[in-house]
Amino acid sequence: MSLTLAIYQGSPVMGDPEAALTCLERQLSTASAAGASMLVMPELFLPGYNQPALHKSLAQSLNGDWMQRLRHMMLSKNCGVTIGWAERTEAGVFNAATAIDRDGNILGHYHKIQLFGDMEKRSFVPGDRYVIFDLDGIRTALLICYDVEFAQHVHALAAQGVSLILVPTANPTGYEHVPEHLLPARAAEMGISIAYANYCGSEGDLSFCGQSLLVGPDGRYRAKAGASPALLIADLSAEIAPALRSTQLTDLRKVQPYVS
Repeated sequence: MSLTLAIYQGSPVMGDPEAALTCLERQLSTASAAGASMLVMPELFLPGYNQPALHKSLAQSLNGDWMQRLRHMMLSKNCGVTIGWAERTEAGVFNAATAIDRDGNILGHYHKIQLFGDMEKRSFVPGDRYVIFDLDGIRTALLICYDVEFAQHVHALAAQGVSLILVPTANPTGYEHVPEHLLPARAAEMGISIAYANYCGSEGDLSFCGQSLLVGPDGRYRAKAGASPALLIADLSAEIAPALRSTQLTDLRKVQPYVS
């Protein structure tokens, strides 16, 4: 597969959507100049992650100003974006992620299934379905942060032929085991690539661990940030020997439950 991705890691915008859009436009320009087809941004970049008072008051619809401005922005940047944001619907407010291509078309729109912690559970309605789409010929899906930590969700997507998962995230300090251990394992066992865009710095009383990454289907990092702001540029074209690819999906033997 041949696809160049950009993954943004930066400090939160502290609940300022205009600052977020300005930052996004700047990162898109850099990503486009580097040849990226898609820029992946963190979770709830609009209007901010640790901003529960703003999630409901500032949340917008899929046809709202944020999405209209983002779709228009793509036309001048020649690079798509996958971004986390707070979406208002008739069913409530969702922790959403939307992938928009370089022509301003919405490729995929997803609602976080596994809400993490009291703040998210008070603020959002959980999603209940996967979203799969084509990104430059690659079967791609969206998950958000905690979702990708569940082997069941990654397995379900891989079983449907997904080979790339884009993951906006807001992973806090103290959970470094997720990018260090869980994501390489998830990628290797299911033979997929995972792009994971996290924050660094802090937002209110919450600090983030950074370590945004792109990990390949062999479980090896294609790119990985530390704890500081970064824009990763990485591609998925590296050849992997067939012997190094997982065959768990075809090799799994089902057995009867143990009864003593």
